[in-house]
Amino acid sequence: MVHGIPLFIGDILYAVMVYFGCRFLFINASNLKKILFPLTLCYLIEWQQCYGAEWLVNIRNTAFGHYVLGQGFLWSDLVCYTIGVALAFFIDAIRS
Repeated sequence: MVHGIPLFIGDILYAVMVYFGCRFLFINASNLKKILFPLTLCYLIEWQQCYGAEWLVNIRNTAFGHYVLGQGFLWSDLVCYTIGVALAFFIDAIRS
């Protein structure tokens, strides 16, 4: 816990950011695509952390690579991404 905020909040906010980034790019997407595309993207980024190719590890060791690609696979991150995309979809649905 950092300053009273659980660390997993960052993963949820990351998924919210990915959701709204996808919404920006695909404005007229169906509800199913609004959910599946960002969730799939988040899951793929998490799963690539299991792959240890040297070139990919070198990218992950940069500041940009660390924040975008992460460092290590965690099952809990998949749960956080699901929560983040669901939360963003809910906010988007209320806003629309």
